[in-house]
Amino acid sequence: MKKGKFIVFEGLDGSGQSTQISFLQKYLESKGYKVHNTTEPTNNLIGGLIRGILTKQWKLSNTGIQLLYAADRAHHLESEIEPAIKKNNIVISSRYYFSTFAYGSLNNDLDWLKAINEKFPLPDITFFIKVSPENCMKRINRSRFRKEFFEEKNKLEKVMKTYLKISHDKKFKKFYVIDGEQSREKVAEDIRKIIDKNL
Repeated sequence: MKKGKFIVFEGLDGSGQSTQISFLQKYLESKGYKVHNTTEPTNNLIGGLIRGILTKQWKLSNTGIQLLYAADRAHHLESEIEPAIKKNNIVISSRYYFSTFAYGSLNNDLDWLKAINEKFPLPDITFFIKVSPENCMKRINRSRFRKEFFEEKNKLEKVMKTYLKISHDKKFKKFYVIDGEQSREKVAEDIRKIIDKNL
């Protein structure tokens, strides 16, 4: 039985994470791996509260929001991710604490955000799909009726800068920046090459 792994996909809203996760899941399953697909915020109770904030259904302070994210992540790891890995699944998560760093640092201190997430495990592999804020906004405007709070161009530009800063941090190993401006098939090919080297 192949050993379980934890793979995370990151990117700006509209960067194509969902598409690439679907491609990778099919590829891994064709190789005989068991795959567990998940996302943050979760669909559990705490994740539902976060989604309500993102869609402006209710409000909470910036500090409170980030503490909710950390609580949701702790529950996510304990109830879903870690049990799946122990069963030799490859867990693929759309977003993890890198999203907290990139988006949360718009209104919070980055060092504090890292501190409240420091006990959470580092993924085995992280893919950051790099697509310009302009192109992300174009995709969002085409595909969605209601924009979420973070889907605004000036904010996405700041988020991009933080993601790229994270990519150069030696603490975060196996953080791969993928050119998401290519065709979907070429992006998937670049991801598969990295997967084949690491698994």
